Amino acid sequence: MARILIIDDEELICGMLETLFDRAGHEVDTAHDGIMGLEIYQEKPAQVVITDIIMPESDGLETIKNLKQINPDVKIIAISGGSRIKQVDFLEVASDLGADHAFFKPLDHTKLMQAVDSCLVS
Repeated sequence: MARILIIDDEELICGMLETLFDRAGHEVDTAHDGIMGLEIYQEKPAQVVITDIIMPESDGLETIKNLKQINPDVKIIAISGGSRIKQVDFLEVASDLGADHAFFKPLDHTKLMQAVDSCLVS
């Protein structure tokens, strides 16, 4: 299958997504901030990166920009659990920066899996 990198400062989200994609047969790496995520990506490039937007150290928007500089073709899914008012703006900016899909938390696992599948075929 594919290598997926999950970047989220919430351990529960990382664990849940790791289990979801592992069960689907994917290789999964996790990172708890954008800095760690970039380090892992450079060591073991992933076909799909799922990144939270609001994180300490290096936020998701900065992470998306850096990933696209490293590999303009990397497929990125942005996720955010921020406030409903600000969330739309963050996800729109993430899309403008090159995210292929963007989802609000709580996540719909079926839609997220479909988004990953679409990233892998494009």
